[in-house]
Amino acid sequence: MPILVYSFQNRRVVYVSLKTIDTLVPDVYALLQTKGWYDDSFATYFTDTINIRFKDQWRDVPVASSLRLSRMGDTCPRALWYSLHHPERAEPLPAWANFKYLYGHLIEALALTLAKAAGHRVEGEQDELVVDGIKGHRDAVIDGCVVDVKSATSFGVAKSRKNFEESDSFGYLDQLDGYILGSANDPLVTVKDKGYLWFIDKTLGHMHVYEHTARPDRILRRINSYKRIVESSTVPTCECGTRPRGSSGNIELDVRASYSSFKHQCFPSLRTFLYSDGPVYLSRVSKIPDVPEIDRQGRIVYH
Repeated sequence: MPILVYSFQNRRVVYVSLKTIDTLVPDVYALLQTKGWYDDSFATYFTDTINIRFKDQWRDVPVASSLRLSRMGDTCPRALWYSLHHPERAEPLPAWANFKYLYGHLIEALALTLAKAAGHRVEGEQDELVVDGIKGHRDAVIDGCVVDVKSATSFGVAKSRKNFEESDSFGYLDQLDGYILGSANDPLVTVKDKGYLWFIDKTLGHMHVYEHTARPDRILRRINSYKRIVESSTVPTCECGTRPRGSSGNIELDVRASYSSFKHQCFPSLRTFLYSDGPVYLSRVSKIPDVPEIDRQGRIVYH
């Protein structure tokens, strides 16, 4: 977007072109086809950014359990309740999952570095935000817009190019709503009614920026609802999603429920079977699958 700027040296008004969020991806692509841009200043920014994120993930000081803006997606009430009242019952993350999150931090740090090097304004990284008493940390403000960087599969990036609001399985837009509302009074943020998800294909390197119109009423209702759930002294009912697994009569957890760290609190008899494309969690077993099973002690069982 060109703006008028007065040049004191030349004593005349000139047009200056400012970068905008609309050109973020093509500008980064153009940068990636050039040489010589990665100087000491960008190297320092990248390493400082990634060091902060890695230290946060690997610090040995227990993190207090509380509601966070990053947890505002559609969540099973029982799993949410257990996450705050009995966090010690969470299923430990496997090594591959820890590596996946580290890889996500790397992609985020690299994306922000590329945005800066491509001439975009990157500010407010990891600033703390508060909405109705709930805290969170946004990724960054780019060109005056709240931006959340998401590393995704090729399938996930393809979904983001359509009406992502209808396929937002993990509540990314609810999370973004919180960051937008929490940034409403921030002078760094000049676009108050929209936020952006910057999707990056961690397999193929494709990128897409998804524009989202803020839903302040929705996020405030969600916060109030979750507050009531966690303030209750009784365990709420489970609302995890399930679906048939083939035609055998077996019932499996859906994708979102399978990622829950408290799925065994929701389904005490849950069984885990190792299919070729990953573990499948069956809440009902009418026919034992012809694949290995992992028992509750972590041992592999062959039927």
